[in-house]
Amino acid sequence: MQLPHPRRTPLRSTSRRALRALAVAAVASLLPLAACSPVGGGGAQSSQQDAGSPTSGTVNWWGWTPTDVATAQGYISAFNAEFPDIKVNFKLVSIADWQAALPPALRSDAGPDVFDMQPGAYVKNYGSFAEDLTPVMQKALGDDWQSKVAPAGVSGLTKDGKLVAASVGAVYSGTIWYNPALFDKYGLKPPTTLDEWDKVCQEFRSHDQGCFVQGAAGQGFDQDTLQAIANSVEPGLWTKASSGEVPWNSPGIVKTLDIWQQLFTRKIMQPGAVGYQQYPDANNDFLTGKYAMVQMGTWYTQYSTEKAMTAALKAAGVSGAKPFPILPLQFPDVAQAGNVSEMFGDADYGLSVSTKAKDKAAAETFVTWLATSKAGQQAVADQLNDVPALKGVEPNFDQIAFVDPATQAGPVKELLGKVAPVTQPRFALLTTDVQDAMLAAATSTATGKSTPQEAADTLQKAAEAAR
Repeated sequence: MQLPHPRRTPLRSTSRRALRALAVAAVASLLPLAACSPVGGGGAQSSQQDAGSPTSGTVNWWGWTPTDVATAQGYISAFNAEFPDIKVNFKLVSIADWQAALPPALRSDAGPDVFDMQPGAYVKNYGSFAEDLTPVMQKALGDDWQSKVAPAGVSGLTKDGKLVAASVGAVYSGTIWYNPALFDKYGLKPPTTLDEWDKVCQEFRSHDQGCFVQGAAGQGFDQDTLQAIANSVEPGLWTKASSGEVPWNSPGIVKTLDIWQQLFTRKIMQPGAVGYQQYPDANNDFLTGKYAMVQMGTWYTQYSTEKAMTAALKAAGVSGAKPFPILPLQFPDVAQAGNVSEMFGDADYGLSVSTKAKDKAAAETFVTWLATSKAGQQAVADQLNDVPALKGVEPNFDQIAFVDPATQAGPVKELLGKVAPVTQPRFALLTTDVQDAMLAAATSTATGKSTPQEAADTLQKAAEAAR
């Protein structure tokens, strides 16, 4: 890994007046470009005056993430250290409510100025409500800006040549997080195969201890587990199906759904999993010690820190609880074919500037700062919630307080070091129809209403109809 990027130490010795002047000059250069952005999808153009000031105003930011509001407030506080006259209000909307809440808000005059954007179906559904941020990125990073940011944050957030959002950072799946204290208590080791996983869960249940928890009511988290299973069956298989190279009812996908079904029949999944949401249900059950393992990706790294774990326990309703260390585990080789279940991911989310943003220049200032400045991206890196989009920025581990540095620092650094070469996407290749069919396939096999073959056939039909 590269050494952590310094926290702009030279700038801190600069007088506040000089710093403010530099910031104003830098961001003001964005205004002529911002003024040419289309609004409302109708092709009208805003004037420079309409865009407002790049250093003052109010920005209403809506997002389903960061799920920990304290993380968003941390970003805002760091931003306000440089731009004190821009007020940013963060509104957390649950992922379950996002698709119902966002469209009418974006069509109204009371919607968000900045909103979260995810690669894949969201780009297709909501890209027309977003400004093209290509000129903004060019001004911030130069004409070669694409070489300075992670590729997944460009391709996955582009629609018809229009950059609809600036990537804040990426997340990767293909991991499980576990509570080592519970494994030690019963003399158990983290599982590496399906049979080992089965035996571990049997042992936990014999002590009235929950084993593994997942919110199987949510498509995204079901997909993460299915893709991890598929990578155990055949590395890259899920990506091939997502891109249409192989059908969704190919033998490997049928086997994937069969193993998924076994997670339920073998009681590896918790009782009532298909009625669970990942947040808050599965998350809280893991944090409160009801279960020893939870399906989560790299975004869960934040809870390896004392600060974030303490806040998470409080949010889970645990009064006076002592933070406990958690560790990442590569998803087991559930196909037991000798394949390492490779990780996959894409931009966790980008920030879009609404075509109806009231203080558009201020909104672009905030988005640009968080997505492209070293200070903003260092704030992202140090939260351990996302892998920064800007190349060369890594967590400053010297200033990160783990719950138990001796046991956590090494595994966390190793995990984050694995993601750089990852090329398999998570959501970027999928449409809403395919994702809906995926959830139906996962639910029907989990409950025994469909065989893996029947579910795969239905999924393939949905994919063909969506073309």
